[in-house]
Amino acid sequence: MVLIDNFPGTFTRNLTIMKKPQLNFWQIWNMSFGFLGIQFGFALQNANVSRIFETLGASIDAIPILWIAAPTTGLIIQPIIGYLSDRTWNKLGRRRPYFLIGAILASLALIIMPNSPALWVAAGMLWILDASINISMEPFRALVADILPSEQRTTGFAVQSFFIGLGAIVASALPYIFTNWFNIANTAPKGEIPLSVQYSFYIGALAFIGAVSWTVFRTKEYPPENIAEFEKYKQENKGLLHGFGDIIKSFGSMPKTMIQLAVVQYFSWFALFAMWIYTTGAVTRHIYGATDAASAQYNQGADWVGVLFAVYNGFAAITAFLLPLIAKYTSRKTVHMISLFIGGISLFSFSIIKSPELLLLSELGIGLAWASILSMPYAILAGALPANKMGVYMGIFNFFIVIPQITAAGILGWLIHHYFGNDPMFALIIGGISMFIAGIAVMFVQDKD
Repeated sequence: MVLIDNFPGTFTRNLTIMKKPQLNFWQIWNMSFGFLGIQFGFALQNANVSRIFETLGASIDAIPILWIAAPTTGLIIQPIIGYLSDRTWNKLGRRRPYFLIGAILASLALIIMPNSPALWVAAGMLWILDASINISMEPFRALVADILPSEQRTTGFAVQSFFIGLGAIVASALPYIFTNWFNIANTAPKGEIPLSVQYSFYIGALAFIGAVSWTVFRTKEYPPENIAEFEKYKQENKGLLHGFGDIIKSFGSMPKTMIQLAVVQYFSWFALFAMWIYTTGAVTRHIYGATDAASAQYNQGADWVGVLFAVYNGFAAITAFLLPLIAKYTSRKTVHMISLFIGGISLFSFSIIKSPELLLLSELGIGLAWASILSMPYAILAGALPANKMGVYMGIFNFFIVIPQITAAGILGWLIHHYFGNDPMFALIIGGISMFIAGIAVMFVQDKD
């Protein structure tokens, strides 16, 4: 038996409840399955949006600014969705209504994005797509912390990482698969998106709505312990101003572990964002010698980037189940530190490797870092948060994923243009340095439930 504070703010009440029961493997599988669909959308976005922008006429130094809408949307959306889901209870539960709404909107955006007739339309669709993904993604993080007992949380986040990796394997490789297996064109007239990319986004839309619906209808959530008091508290504290005030108050009272993890997250996601927006440019220029986005060499290189992204996500899916086991015999901090160091070395290696096939080895190291980034910080964080504010704090934690992406979008294009001759390879080198800094910062994190 344990005692908890049931509600945030001025209303608290000690209630005696049973400890959360452990779930079996298939229950954890069902509650995490929706991430397969979310990652379809996320991976298609990461692997193809720069390609779409360049196809529609964007210059290499303008791409980061065009990307800035995506992280800015997450900065606003995720804490609001977290706050609202903490205060939601209906027939679909607390978090599941937001999964479903986000999935519907994201699926529509995935259908429209590859049909963008102009650059400004594609940039606007990226904004809508990322907002919709964020609506679905944040409650999934909170769901694991809601339902699983402390000793199963690392496993829960690892299963999420598995589905993230699995979804991204298929989604990232789809243009390559359509071109090489089904002879669907990967080139198009200047200013038009190739059919292989269009079909990939349509498959992504179906996968997104299908996988999220599986979790929505196959997973049950725990209701508030006292429905009457829950509804009374909502009525007493409703209103937009109160919501923003509570988010700001929560931001100012973050647990120490969350503050320490914020530094780790900042440098980790700065590196990832540099990789996502510049790998296509770096590989097509340095490996394939292409500068024209309409050329066959460019599109061949862009397809190979999809394969590279599939490999790192595939390796992440495999290692997702190994990391909790290693952490059990060492620590979550040790696992995360080593993974980030290996990821940094792998990003550096892009600057010296000249063979497309050898880049697959680099992607294994990036995959290890990705698997750890998706699981270890959240497993550490969940033990440091009050249960009654899990959603809003998970949303606020997203600030430290989004702010580095905004920073990267704001400065990388300028740095590459003014100091590195518009060579996108230097963005990957900077990303490697950033991942090393993140690894060092892990050493200072306090990991206690």
